[in-house]
Amino acid sequence: MEVVLLIAAVVILICIFANRVSGRFGIPVLLAFIAVGMFFGSDGVVKIPFDDYSLAETGCSVALIFIMFYGGFGTNWNKAKPVAVKSMLLSSLGVVCTAVLTGLFCHFVLNMDMLLGMLVGACLGSTDAATVFSILRSKRLNLKYNTASLLEVESGSNDPFAYMMTMIILSIAQGQSSSPLDVAYMLFAQLVYGAFFGAVIAVSAGLVFKKFKNAIAGLEAVFMVAVALLAYAAPAAVGGNGYLSAYIVGIYLGNRPISGKRTLVHFFDGVTGLLQMLVFFMLGLLAFPSKLPEVLLPGILIALFMTFVARPISVFGILAPFRCKLNQMLLVSWAGLRGVASIVFAIMASAAFDFQHYDLFHTVFLAVMFSLLLQGSLIPLFAKKLKMIDDTNNVLTTFNDYSEELPVQFIRLSVSEGDRWDGRQIKDIDLPPETLIALVIRENSRIVPKGHTRLKAGDVAVLCAPACADTVGINLTEIAVTSESVYLGLRLSELPPDNSHLVILIKRGSHVVIPRGNTTFREGDVLVVNSAEKSP
Repeated sequence: MEVVLLIAAVVILICIFANRVSGRFGIPVLLAFIAVGMFFGSDGVVKIPFDDYSLAETGCSVALIFIMFYGGFGTNWNKAKPVAVKSMLLSSLGVVCTAVLTGLFCHFVLNMDMLLGMLVGACLGSTDAATVFSILRSKRLNLKYNTASLLEVESGSNDPFAYMMTMIILSIAQGQSSSPLDVAYMLFAQLVYGAFFGAVIAVSAGLVFKKFKNAIAGLEAVFMVAVALLAYAAPAAVGGNGYLSAYIVGIYLGNRPISGKRTLVHFFDGVTGLLQMLVFFMLGLLAFPSKLPEVLLPGILIALFMTFVARPISVFGILAPFRCKLNQMLLVSWAGLRGVASIVFAIMASAAFDFQHYDLFHTVFLAVMFSLLLQGSLIPLFAKKLKMIDDTNNVLTTFNDYSEELPVQFIRLSVSEGDRWDGRQIKDIDLPPETLIALVIRENSRIVPKGHTRLKAGDVAVLCAPACADTVGINLTEIAVTSESVYLGLRLSELPPDNSHLVILIKRGSHVVIPRGNTTFREGDVLVVNSAEKSP
């Protein structure tokens, strides 16, 4: 047990280091994680034996639920709405077109069986959201014509359609769907049940957040995990597309004013980051480098065909009627990165069916590696050469967690009756330097303030100010006020002048009190203080 935990800790630390190194050299982080897995695998240096496709399928499928859910949760719908139709066409019709063209190429050029060729195309049909998001964020790559949002929505929503095609072709190969009626019903169940359950669960979860926020206070992250799992499992139990459902629930909740959203963003950032590391590592662990030469030629030819033929035909065929710019269509074509979902679908297929000893997994694996290395590394360069960089906007605004990326802090202040802010217009209030009133909460309404907005008693003003990056000298500790405490009964102004503590706030039961000079300390209070640190 101790050895397993030690290896897990070492792997995670190496993946974190690989993340930093890959970002510095412009290599997609997925490649770095998989390389670590191959290093530890049976053909690698450490030689950990692992070839259990069923276990890998289970682990990767669970991880994909949260990756899909958070892909929707992080998408800013207001930014995505103008390109929603184009994005959804690319993620549905585009996936089908790319997969069919690739399948025909595999059959007529590489002499694969038609079903096997179509299955290869289905597995490779979707683009990788994790890598696209990572490149856009890390390179601050804002693109003209709202292309960043177009790519985010397409890559975040096309996995369900590739999964649907994979399952339908597998069902035909296994003889479970022998008639066009069976195939039509599978298609209906995947789309309709997936969308229906997604919509119902999304609205229901939104109502719970609104009506019962006190009941789940402090448990928002746990509740959201349960919602994501339910969103997948409920439609999957009746033959629906669980990944489509999870994405719909994520995009709905991510664009709702739910409580604890800041905490949820941090939580899912950490969870999905860890899951991506472990999934990519597992995929690398499952791969055998010694088997790659056998599929080297077909894997590279498939990747080249998809990059320069299948993907461009699909993109131009869908976007040209919308009169999109040529440079935009070229960049969208190039940004069709294959990724982890393609390999996971190949694992599912390999675990479910024997393809007469054809190595489907390593063929798809190699095609994905080549795609990431060729396309992923060159996206920033292509965007620049195609003059698609927009320096006037910030790409982070296309994500729902944009406020988390900004170096600002928000402060909540209540306006009391008779307070010096009561009844005054914001333009007449003397605010501290570099401070702004960003929001006024009045009863159940939220007001975006202007200079003439007049504050009233009972209002809550939300102030924003630059965050302090240098916290050296801040040493927060807590002091409990007991019946024998020297603080009991004292006012803040009565503390000795040479006192080495600054009382920042008081925890009083379930309330937080920001102290003033006349604030009296009571028994049971917990004082949060900044203690002076002695110089070394």
